[in-house]
Amino acid sequence: MRDNLLINLALVFIPFSLTSIGGGAAIIAGLQNETVNVHGWLTEAEFIHLFAVSRSAPGPGTMLATAIGWKVAGWAGALAASLAFFLPSSLLCYAVFRMTNTHREKEWHLIMREGLAPIGTGLIIAGVVSLFRVAEGGILALAIASLSCALFYWKPRFPVLIVLALGGIAAVIVSSWPKFLPAFDIG
Repeated sequence: MRDNLLINLALVFIPFSLTSIGGGAAIIAGLQNETVNVHGWLTEAEFIHLFAVSRSAPGPGTMLATAIGWKVAGWAGALAASLAFFLPSSLLCYAVFRMTNTHREKEWHLIMREGLAPIGTGLIIAGVVSLFRVAEGGILALAIASLSCALFYWKPRFPVLIVLALGGIAAVIVSSWPKFLPAFDIG
């Protein structure tokens, strides 16, 4: 039974579904480790490409699960990974909401919500660090990400497409630098 690829996909994605506190970004580091290092289903480059496609495609950013399932086992894998990733957390959220909604104003409920926020933030930061490590973006990637983060912190309504375009232009210019400035080493 462990040899069935669809079952293995489900066994990887169900725990991530139930532990994605803070949203889909919170599980990126673990998902990268499981799919690349533990199971060897993807290379680091393939993971980064699927991550980029899932973030740029319409729909939830966690469509990464669907993309990984498709890459690993075709359409059946996409379906298995999607159901394993979206169904358990949806059912859990619905059940928790139904059970705790009447206690919304109680102190324990507020403490629980506030206690989960730093956990989600830490998991998201771990995912970002994992992506930087795998992408090997170096100091330029760190600078672009930091500037984007600062811009959105100070100007939350700044158009996202402009930031994407500027980041893309910076990446193209820097990737062309060795041709134009061979003596300037950015690595």
